[in-house]
Amino acid sequence: MTFWSRLIADKMAVISMSIILLFIIAGAFAPILAPHDPLKMNIAQKFAGMSWTYPLGTDQLGRCVLSRLLFGIRTTIFYAMITTFITLGIATTLGIIAGFFRGKVDEFIMRICDVMLSFPSEVMILAIVGVLGPGLLNVVIANIIAHWAWYTRMIRSAVIQYTDKNYIRFSKVSGCNTNHIMRKHLLPGVSGEVAVFSTLDTGWVILSISALSFLGLGVQAPTPEWGMMLNEAKNVMITMPTQMLAPGIAILIIVSAFNFLGDSMQSALNPKLFQKKKGVKWNVFIRNKKPVSN
Repeated sequence: MTFWSRLIADKMAVISMSIILLFIIAGAFAPILAPHDPLKMNIAQKFAGMSWTYPLGTDQLGRCVLSRLLFGIRTTIFYAMITTFITLGIATTLGIIAGFFRGKVDEFIMRICDVMLSFPSEVMILAIVGVLGPGLLNVVIANIIAHWAWYTRMIRSAVIQYTDKNYIRFSKVSGCNTNHIMRKHLLPGVSGEVAVFSTLDTGWVILSISALSFLGLGVQAPTPEWGMMLNEAKNVMITMPTQMLAPGIAILIIVSAFNFLGDSMQSALNPKLFQKKKGVKWNVFIRNKKPVSN
């Protein structure tokens, strides 16, 4: 079975991909799906309950919660995916260079990674945002700086394993240039690991963006964002606790979907782990077991 066939055979992977795709489509078509302007205030309708006009009610300023939730996908999920894409792009490039060339190049890149990894990522993100100031762009920059070193080291380890393969050695002996080997052989070889990292890290970045917005360091009002919605809802947590349900459940669902998808992709990359997960070994043992003759 190929990687994709093993992945599709996993029901949890299919469910997770369906949820992620549904959120992405909802965010892309938010202007069409949203029943109201997410920034439009109507104080007379503040804290309105669920109705046909306001399917998820309104917040403390009379804004439609569903509309803000849909537009918040663009801020929370889309920027998290952009952050992950840039981070892994940098890490993959440096990891392949370090793992392929070895020597002084590898030593130089790894020592920079060691310096970066000596700082706790959460503390570094808070420090960078504190220096640059609040804002979504600064949160993205902080997450990229805090995470690229860890992924560079992981991808470099995978590249070192692939450089010992016979087809890589044959490519070197046959006179293929370095760019061709890295693009056509090493990059496809580590693409599975990169895909797993991307799904797992996207969920983490979503939590990071939401947490910083909740603390007032990320997205600023009145931009619709799930962490900001939780920040505004905490002020009325005692009197109107339901205000925290919509953004909180949305974060829970999408982060869980990315994490479950990452676990499923990791299993699909390893056939032995996939068989163990699906119980194939036990089924084969039962079919092949012969009755003992008296």
